[in-house]
Order: sequence, then C-alpha cells, then structure tokens
Amino acid sequence: MEKVFNKTISSPKIHEAVLYIENSLGDFSENYGYGGRDINSPMIAASITKMFTTACILKLYELGKLSLSDKISNYFDKEILNKLHIFKGRDYSSDLTISNLLFQTSGLPDEFESSNNSKTLKTFLEKDIELTFDEIVTNTKKLKPHFAPNGRKAYYSNINFDLLGKIIEKVTELPLAEVYKQFVFGQLKMNNTYLPTNENDFVPHIYYKNQKIERPKLISSCGASGGCITTPKDLMIFSKSFWSGKLFDKKLFNELSIYHKLQFSKGPISYGGGYMKFNVGGLMTMFIGKGELLGHSGSTGSFAFFYPHKDLHFVGDLNQMANPAMPIRFLLKLVMETKKYK
Repeated sequence: MEKVFNKTISSPKIHEAVLYIENSLGDFSENYGYGGRDINSPMIAASITKMFTTACILKLYELGKLSLSDKISNYFDKEILNKLHIFKGRDYSSDLTISNLLFQTSGLPDEFESSNNSKTLKTFLEKDIELTFDEIVTNTKKLKPHFAPNGRKAYYSNINFDLLGKIIEKVTELPLAEVYKQFVFGQLKMNNTYLPTNENDFVPHIYYKNQKIERPKLISSCGASGGCITTPKDLMIFSKSFWSGKLFDKKLFNELSIYHKLQFSKGPISYGGGYMKFNVGGLMTMFIGKGELLGHSGSTGSFAFFYPHKDLHFVGDLNQMANPAMPIRFLLKLVMETKKYK
C-alpha cells in the first residue's frame, strides 16, 4: 500500500496528499503523508460532509422528529419549492420526499453537472464567490430536472443535501453547524472538524492542476452538501463510528442499503441512503477483487471509505480538483493490495 501511495504522489497532478488506514479495532494502522500533510492536517471534507448530514437526518429519524417518507413541502415555504422540479410539464416539487433527497432519487439537476459546467468551473477558478441558499435554489430552477422522482433512478446533485441541511435546521431550530456539533463532532470528540460560518474560520487551499487557490467563501456556501473542514484523524473516528452504529441504530442500514447507479459521469458508483457504494470486483479491477467500498469521496480529492470484506477504513485527501475520479482509482489500487491481509 505504501508503494501505491508513492506511485500516486509521483503524478505531477498531486502536490499534497495523505492516506490513513486502520481496521475497526485500531490494532492495524498505517498512514502516509506528502507535501507537508499528515493525519492532523486540516483538509476540506467536500462531499464527505454529506455523511455528516446523513448522520443527523438518521438521528432525527430515530428520535421520531421526522420520517424519511415526509414530503419536503412540510418544511419549506411555497415560494422556495415553486417550480423547483418541473419534468415534462408536470410539477413534482411538492411530491419530493426526504428519502428522494437522501438517496439522490429526486431527479433534481446539479449546476456543476449541467451543460454550463465549463462556465461554472471558469467562475470558480477566477474568483471566490459566495452563494446563499436562495441563490442555489434559484440557479437550480433554471436547469431541467433529469427524471420524475419515482425512486427508480438516481442522479447525484448537491441541491438534495442543501435541502436536507435546511430541513435539519427547521426541525431542530438550530444552525446546522450547532447540530453537527451536538449530534456528531461533540459526541465523537472530533475536535478539529467544523462547518465554517464566518470569515475567521480557517479554510485550507485547494489545487486545480498546478494552480493553488483559496475559496473560503465558496466552501462556506456549500454547507450540508460539502462545506466541512476536518482532518484525516477525525475522519477515521467518524468512519468507524458511522459504520459501527455509534451515531444511530445500525439496523437502519437495512433501509439505507438500496442502491441506484448514478449518472455516467460518476463511473461505477451507486448511491444508497446518504453514501456511495462501488463494487471492488468490477471492470476497473479486471473483476479480480472482492467485496465493496462504502463511504464518500469529494470533488477536492477527499475520501472516507469502509471496506467490510477486510474490515479496513481508508480516509485521506489527494487535494486535486482536476480529476474527481482519482480518489476512486487510488482506493481500488489500495484494496487490491489487501488480498494478503488477514
């Protein structure tokens, strides 16, 4: 696995990287760093934040504060949902459920996945921008949904989790950052993980190819879909707790383990109830491996995955936005090296 790490960091695209591997008991532990990074270095969690949001939704579900079958119209004013999801002339906005958001089966579009992707990316590279929730919703309404929310298809879209974040705030009557603290970070003593809420909160830099950029306003705008700052050490604590049932009843995984393949641009990834899954024994490993990886990756090169077949947790960061598929390929190579691990 160290050889795989060293080969990966030899790529000219990688300027900083960190990998942390442990089994659930912690009696097997390895970590590697590059470019001054280690397991205590701050990193942008990016879409791994969606698993923090998922943990909060499931805790509220467990407490009887909401149901996954709830229509989201119960939690939003009509102006917010008006014409949010119009597909083939029919308005499905009021039919959307919390489950549709959590499982990415709403059909709602994503600005970065739209035909305006190049324009959005260009804006991101040119300057730091701040987006309010209302602006994110307005931008989504300008795009066409991909399908009706029938629960049979999935399309990865950040707006699903932006909406979930607002539902959490509505139910708890607390800011999302405070709910994260109470339900996740405080309980697990993830002392170096937080959701930036003001300009004084530190947000690490990101690389796009060879360009080192700082985007604190944009990252802070991502909220429930991708705005957290963490460290690999904290992420390891979270990964173990999430999959062991420390944050919510493990029996809920029976409801969450319904997977749908995501859009073509997401490769072999399927989505369950708030997390990704991809089979190790697929085309990318020449059908050699066994089992599946469960967790999340982020557009900044972040990753946090559990490999139940060998009881191993892989967390870390490649800190490179130019190739979102790189963490997945990296993980598959690592998993292939675990064949002799017992």
